[in-house]
Amino acid sequence: MAHPTHAKPQRFGFLLLPHASLADLAFATEVLVRANQLAEKKLYEFVTLSLDGAPVVTASGMRQPADLPLSYSPKLDALFVLAGDVTAEVNTEELSKGIHAQSPDKLPLAGIDCGSYWLARTGFLNGHRATIHWQEISQFTETFPDVIVSSNLFEIEDNRMSCAGGAAMMDFMLTLIGDHHGNEFASRLSELFSMERIRPGNERQRIPLATRIGGSQPKLTEAVSLMEANIEEPLSTDDIAYYVGVSRRQLERLFKQYLGTVPSRYYLELRLARARQLLQQTSKSIVQIGLACGFSSGPHFSSTYRNHFGITPREERAQRTQGS
Repeated sequence: MAHPTHAKPQRFGFLLLPHASLADLAFATEVLVRANQLAEKKLYEFVTLSLDGAPVVTASGMRQPADLPLSYSPKLDALFVLAGDVTAEVNTEELSKGIHAQSPDKLPLAGIDCGSYWLARTGFLNGHRATIHWQEISQFTETFPDVIVSSNLFEIEDNRMSCAGGAAMMDFMLTLIGDHHGNEFASRLSELFSMERIRPGNERQRIPLATRIGGSQPKLTEAVSLMEANIEEPLSTDDIAYYVGVSRRQLERLFKQYLGTVPSRYYLELRLARARQLLQQTSKSIVQIGLACGFSSGPHFSSTYRNHFGITPREERAQRTQGS
């Protein structure tokens, strides 16, 4: 494969706000370093920043030095704002001033973890799609009604980007590099990290059920865990009720009250979501995927899939092929 070419290296700035995750910074910069190594030339360079140039206390309690204050930053090709706390003391006026110095209308801005909150606080995400770590989604949505909030792993919309952080940071950075230098180069790069696949941004964060419904319903959480562990050979509603120690009527009442559906429907949607993931991300045959997701035959799988998603499994896979 020909090595990717660029007239000059792209310069990324990583702005560290209080309680930023060292893991997020390490994931991002390591991907850039490995990209340079794989290309055998400098595709990327980066600089670490803080609002005042002083070291930043990270989520782990360690003090991370910064190369420069934001106001002294060289011209950037993208600015990544890393933060791990929405209650920290952040000088938003200084943040806004520093971003404005970089021609923000054209500068790609990325909020990482709670960095999305602080970009929204300065107004740079108004009218844009954005995500944040699942623990902060409710507050993020309530605080910023002008931001279109998602629970996806990451969002890339023109020059406004956001990422939930953690492991999603790897997928996010590899996707950006694929946009710059091609998907084949990004795939080769992902192999260096022993990654099975690069997850797409529209894949949802896995939000614990206990967080969505509160921790007061252990029987419901246990029932859903049973469903998730038995996709290929689905259990009956009676079996699930028996295993979690409630009556079928009690189980149906819990699902209706907290999830707005009946157990059988929720279970079916879990299996279909898994089937969609396999169709989009593996080369398994449609029949194999149907069987792996608990459908007794190809026609049954196809008709159920079409009724739910509006397209057949074959059409779903064709769309993936056209988009690659």
